[in-house]
Amino acid sequence: MMDLTPKLADGAKVVQGYAAGRFRIAGEVVSGSVLILPAAVEPWSATDIAGATVESLEPMIAAGRAGAVEILIIGCGARTQLVPRPLRDALRDAGLSVEFMDTGAAARTYNVLMMEDRKAAAALIAL
Repeated sequence: MMDLTPKLADGAKVVQGYAAGRFRIAGEVVSGSVLILPAAVEPWSATDIAGATVESLEPMIAAGRAGAVEILIIGCGARTQLVPRPLRDALRDAGLSVEFMDTGAAARTYNVLMMEDRKAAAALIAL
C-alpha cells in the first residue's frame, strides 16, 4: 500500500483540527489563540482582531527579521477583517509577506505552506 502521508520537515507544526476555543497542533491540544512558529507553538493573547497588536506579534516580527519566517498567515476569527495599517506596516517592515483570512482558511493555508516546505508561520484567533 502506498503511504500518502505528507512528508514534512522534522518537527513541523501542522494544524490537525480546531473547535470552539482550541486547536490540535502536531498532536497537542492547545486552548485559546496561538502563534505557530517553525519550532514552537505559543499562546497568543488576542481574542479578536483588535488584540492583534505589534506587541502581541513580536515573536513573528523577530522570526521575520531573523529570516526564519517569510510568510505569516493570520486567522482573524470567524471572518476576515480589516487589520490596522500600523500592524500591516510593522509586519511587512520585518520582511514578512502577510495574508489575513478567517481562522479556518488560515489553518488550511498554513498546512499547505508547511507541506511545500515554505518558511511560514501562523497566528490563529480561536473561534
